[in-house]
Amino acid sequence: MVTVAPPALKHEPPARPPSERVPSPRRAMLLTPLERGDYGPRRMQPGGILHFLRREVLVGEHEVLFRTLREALVGTCDSVLDVGCGFRSPIRSFSHLISRTVGVDGYDKAIERSRAAGIHSEYHCMDLMKAGEFFGPKSFDAAIALDVIEHFDKPEGYRFLEMLESIARKRVIIFTPNGFLPQDEWDGNVHQHHRSGWEVYDFELRGYRVTGMSGWKPLRGDYALPRLRPHRLGGFVSRLTEPFATRFPKHAFQLLAIRDMEAS
Repeated sequence: MVTVAPPALKHEPPARPPSERVPSPRRAMLLTPLERGDYGPRRMQPGGILHFLRREVLVGEHEVLFRTLREALVGTCDSVLDVGCGFRSPIRSFSHLISRTVGVDGYDKAIERSRAAGIHSEYHCMDLMKAGEFFGPKSFDAAIALDVIEHFDKPEGYRFLEMLESIARKRVIIFTPNGFLPQDEWDGNVHQHHRSGWEVYDFELRGYRVTGMSGWKPLRGDYALPRLRPHRLGGFVSRLTEPFATRFPKHAFQLLAIRDMEAS
């Protein structure tokens, strides 16, 4: 009598928990940029040249910045502290989509103009370095400082970063020129003087993801205005270099640095 051995059982690897499962390509397309961990520049997808051109090349002035800020804040952050908000914050086009946005600035006239425009739901005029003490630790989902950190000298700028990181529960966002860009006070605001320059490594060493903004650095100058005249032509040429600048921030005119505090 011949005994036949039963077929060997296949070893099945343990199922991944839902939080670790890799989404299918179709499902990945439906995820938000933050769910993909993918806000900022995208990789080129097969057949996606027209989408790429519309999203990154054929864009308006600073459109890539505004869109990236929106992707990083709307839908994931219910409260945002805009430190150094000025009178025309870059989040002005979508701040109404966030439950609570608070503008802080040290220049009362900037506060008045921003309030008149209805950008934020709440305002405070104060020394920016006092914001941490005033609001307390982990008091907002996100703390942002757009075109602000360059107005501090370097040691104070690092203390400013530490303060923002203490305030934010989820995210800190910094926008600043790439390197030192000279600027004196203007519009009657003595705080507009630039005192420091910031490089990619300054932020990456603290756990920030850095994206280049405003095109190739040599194409823009004072106040981020195009060097090539007329300015409309110079702006168009600069925007053509956005895909390069976003992916190689060391060569960009400005830097957008984002740190996810929950992942730190």
